Amino acid sequence: MLTDREVVATLEMLKNEHLDVRTITLGLSLMDCASDDLARLTAKISKKIRATAGNLVRVCDGVAEKYGIPVVNKRIAVSPISALAGPFGSSELIGVAKALDRAAAEAGVDFVGGYSALVEKGFSKGDSALIASIPEALSETARVCSSVNVASSRDGINMDACALMGKVVKETAEASKDFDGLACAKLVVFANIPPDMPFMAGAYSGLGEPDAVINVGVSGPGVVKKAVDRAFASGAPLGFGELSETIKRTAYKVTRVGEILGREVAGLLGIPFGVVDLSLAPAPQVGDSVGEIFTSFGLKAIGAPGSTALLALINDAVKKGGAFASGHVGGLSGAFIPVSEDLGIGDAVKAGHLGIEKLEALTSVCSVGLDMVSIPGDTRAATIAAIIADEMAIGVINHKTTACRLIPVPGKKAGDTVSYGGLLGFATVMEVKDHPEAEAFMALGGRVPAPVHSLRN
Repeated sequence: MLTDREVVATLEMLKNEHLDVRTITLGLSLMDCASDDLARLTAKISKKIRATAGNLVRVCDGVAEKYGIPVVNKRIAVSPISALAGPFGSSELIGVAKALDRAAAEAGVDFVGGYSALVEKGFSKGDSALIASIPEALSETARVCSSVNVASSRDGINMDACALMGKVVKETAEASKDFDGLACAKLVVFANIPPDMPFMAGAYSGLGEPDAVINVGVSGPGVVKKAVDRAFASGAPLGFGELSETIKRTAYKVTRVGEILGREVAGLLGIPFGVVDLSLAPAPQVGDSVGEIFTSFGLKAIGAPGSTALLALINDAVKKGGAFASGHVGGLSGAFIPVSEDLGIGDAVKAGHLGIEKLEALTSVCSVGLDMVSIPGDTRAATIAAIIADEMAIGVINHKTTACRLIPVPGKKAGDTVSYGGLLGFATVMEVKDHPEAEAFMALGGRVPAPVHSLRN
C-alpha cells in the first residue's frame, strides 16, 4: 500500500514530472470476421470495430478527466491480419488495410495495430501476401501499423524472413519518400513478440487473447529521473543498490496509476482488463527522456562507457517494481531507447557519443531494440536485413523481445537531420557501414537454429 507521503509524491509526478498513461489499447480478435469474400471480410471488420470501440475514446477521456491523469493515445490492436489473409492476394489486402484505417478514424483512435504476420518458422500464403503489401498499405494509410515476427528463442531466426524484411523496409521508405520515409515508423520487425503489447507500432492481439481486452501502457522516464535526482540531492550515502531501490519504488507507483485507470476503463466498457505495460517510453521533450537519466547518474551521455550496465540496472528495476505493483504486468515493460523519440538519446547521437554499434549493445539489455533509427537512404536492403538479423540474434539468445524500427531516409546521408513531428520527434541520420558482402551473406537463407536451452520443458 502507498503511504500518505507516497500519494503526495504521485500527485507531484502528475503535476511536474510528465507522468502520463501513454496509451489505453483495446485488443480485439477479428477471427470471427474470417471470410473468403473481400467485401464481406472488410464489412465484418468495420462492424466489429464500430461495435466494440465506438465508446473507447469517450470513456478514456472521461476517466482521464476524473483522475487528472492524461491518456495520451487511444489505440486498437487486432488479430494478426495474415491469419485472415489466406484467400487473398497482396493487392486485395490493401483494401483490408484501408478498411482498418477508416474504422480507426471513425472510432477516433490514434493508431490501429495488427497488420501483422508471425513467420519465425516459415511463411503461409497469407503471410507472404500481407508482407508483400506492407509498403503500399502503410504509405496509403494514416493509422495502420504493422509488425512481423521473424525469430523466437524457441524456433531460431528465419533468415529468409530477415532478408525479405530488409527489402520491405527499403520499399516502405521509398513509398513514403515525400515524407522522409515516415511509413517506416509504423513498421517493426520482431523477435519474441509479446501477444499483449499496447505500444505501437508493434501492437497486435495474440491468438490466445480474449475476444476483447483492455491493455494499458504507462510511461515515466521523467518521473524516474526526478526520483534519482532527489535521491542524490538528499545527501544520503548511495550506491547502485540503493538507486535501484529508488527506481523500483517509483515504478511501483507508476504501475498502480496505470492499473487503476485501465481497470476503470475496462469496467465501464464491460471488457476484461488485461495487462499494464510499464515501459519508460520517452517523448521528444526536456524532462521526459530516458537518455537524461544517464546524466543524472554522472555519465556524459547515453553511449558513454558504463551505459550498458546502467541501462541493465534501470530495466531490471522497472520490471521488478512493476511486478510488485500488479499481478498483470505484461507487454514489454522496461526501458525503451527510441532514438528520434527521446531528446537525450537524439542529442547523444548528434554529439557523436552514440553510434549504431553501441546502440546495438544497449539493446541487449533494454526492452525493445533498434527503435526509430534513421539511417542513410542509400543503405542496401541486404545491409538492412543483416542489421535486423543481428538484432534478432540478441533476442533469441537472451530470451527477450528485440525489434528493429529502421528508417532509411530517402535522399539523406549520415549527419543529416530529419523531423517527423509529434511523439516521433527529430533525428540525426546515423552512419551505417554498408558492405556489398551482405548480399551474399543474406542470400544463404534458411534458419539460424534455436539455442539448445530453448528445448527445456
